[in-house]
Amino acid sequence: MQRAARAVFCDFSGVVNPLVTHQSFKSRALLQHSCRAYSVVPPPQNEEEKELLHRMLRVDHAGEYGANRIYAGQMAVLSRSRTGPLIQQMWDQEKKHLARFNEILAENRVRPTALLPFWNIAGFVLGASTALLGKEGAMACTVAVEESISEHYNSQIRALMEIDPERYTELLQVIKEFRDDEMDHHDTGLEHDAESVPGYWLLKNVIQLGCKAAIYVSQRV
Repeated sequence: MQRAARAVFCDFSGVVNPLVTHQSFKSRALLQHSCRAYSVVPPPQNEEEKELLHRMLRVDHAGEYGANRIYAGQMAVLSRSRTGPLIQQMWDQEKKHLARFNEILAENRVRPTALLPFWNIAGFVLGASTALLGKEGAMACTVAVEESISEHYNSQIRALMEIDPERYTELLQVIKEFRDDEMDHHDTGLEHDAESVPGYWLLKNVIQLGCKAAIYVSQRV
């Protein structure tokens, strides 16, 4: 007669309660990870840290939302061009970024910025208007935006490393992964003649100034 299998479950505190006598250490570690009370962001230790995290996550979500709208605007103009598949590829990555931050905001009860309706329109207009300049204009916009986002992610990485890199291992991993994707998009834009659009440096500086303003207000509103 076979011995009945015993269950392993999590209590409401997120602690694994092992009732299997021969459960391996590795399996227990995996269960502890899956039963943890959080997936990426650890509970803040005080109100100051909570406010920092909420502002950080809010602006990251806003940035990925805006990037999605920019690529949507570019695709509205260039979807049937030779550059369309390349833009779509970068957009698909941004969609994954946004979906992940949607999950993180929900898990941590962080409200998104109240300016999402504005970024919805502004992002699309920016993407479409630069795409009207041709492939080079779209790529110049990509370079400017992705450079700004990458720099912002780098500043967040430094801030989290100063607080406690071990506690924020998972969040750091997410930010670093997305930062690397944004830098790939930046490099792709340069490889596809972004700098050849007339007035490239002026266009880039204007877009990046707008990105800095968007980051500032999205953290606070």
